[in-house]
Amino acid sequence: MIKDFALAFTEIGIGKLEIIVIGIVGLIFPTLFIVASRNLDAKGVFEWMMDKPNDWIGRK
Repeated sequence: MIKDFALAFTEIGIGKLEIIVIGIVGLIFPTLFIVASRNLDAKGVFEWMMDKPNDWIGRK
């Protein structure tokens, strides 16, 4: 028979502060990733490049 196996956070060496930070990053990162993905789509970048050709990197 196979028994369940698990380690407590204290056995791994993760304290309360680390758990809180991991939780916050776990909530914020996906949200910011979705927002950034919407703003950095190829169509949006192309439209910006056509609207402001003098603002391209390397043009100054």
